[in-house]
Amino acid sequence: MRLIKYFLIVIIFLATITFLFMQQSSFGKLPSGERLSRIKESKNYKDGKFQNLAVTSTIAEDASYIKLFIKFFGKGIGREPERPLPSIRTDLKKNTNGIPSVIWFGHSTYLLEVNDKRILVDPIFSNRPSPVQYAGSKSYPGTRIYNEADLPELDVIVISHDHYDHLDYNTISNLKEKAKLFCVPLGVGAHLEEWGVDKRKITELDWWEGITIADGFSLVATPARHFSGRGFSRDKTLWASYVLRVDQHNIFIGGDSGYDEVFKVIGEKYGPFDIAMLECGQYDKQWPNIHMMPEQTVQASIDLKARVLMPVHWGKFTLALHPWKEPIQRAKREAERLNVKVTTPLLGERVAFAAVDSAATEWWKEY
Repeated sequence: MRLIKYFLIVIIFLATITFLFMQQSSFGKLPSGERLSRIKESKNYKDGKFQNLAVTSTIAEDASYIKLFIKFFGKGIGREPERPLPSIRTDLKKNTNGIPSVIWFGHSTYLLEVNDKRILVDPIFSNRPSPVQYAGSKSYPGTRIYNEADLPELDVIVISHDHYDHLDYNTISNLKEKAKLFCVPLGVGAHLEEWGVDKRKITELDWWEGITIADGFSLVATPARHFSGRGFSRDKTLWASYVLRVDQHNIFIGGDSGYDEVFKVIGEKYGPFDIAMLECGQYDKQWPNIHMMPEQTVQASIDLKARVLMPVHWGKFTLALHPWKEPIQRAKREAERLNVKVTTPLLGERVAFAAVDSAATEWWKEY
């Protein structure tokens, strides 16, 4: 009887600790009220959660969560660089005279500068993509060369989904006054409001919905094959990719996505694109439906009719089992085979759309 009593005390203690831990602001907030009512009207929301266009399991049938857990926390080979990565320190506030360009900060964070418009995508400037900064994968040495204070005033912050490596509490808290507008998938606005972002600055989009931000400046949310969730909730908010048009320039902003036929649909409907930023990293054969293999990333750029592919979602965090530079090695190999132009800038390097060849050096080879 005494043993049962102690067991119950331990369970109650752990439950209390877990409950208190989950009350941290970094977990955000689930959609409710009018926001939830709008979500329920979406044809992509069924049985209490958002669904992919194609049937999508987050893990392969023969995979084991226990084995994955053991492998992930194992040592592995080459999963992190052995020394600081190279970078270029750019004055982010300097006027680009309207020259369309992109600056990559590692992983899926990049700044687009097009005709004096500044669009920041999936910003994370924290040390870890985690609800807490004392646990989780750390950013690679040399990758945190900027912070939020270095950024200029922003026309738009675009968020693809609410995973911690794409939607960071600390970063959003530090940037909420710098951005004129936040464009996010359905439901993600609940997190932003919880973190103090003025709701008048938040636009939430369903797939195929768009917004005209200014004359010649528009954004359309397009489907991706992925999932969402912070804490214990799953798929209560939507995930998306985007088509960005600024005057004559057409840009594809890819969020996390497994390979899907919808890339061809987007290419036919909105292509061709000047440049496509597509995920290339954090993949594994044990979760093949929710992240692309590097060869699929190259094929997706072809489907989209992109003139140039810029692989992202690598080069800053280890969130999978593969060596850290394997994604870009495999993508470059496949791109050469299929004659696809790829740009691979250094961290912090400002690359003009018209001069992507200058940022195609294989800098990672020495690491």
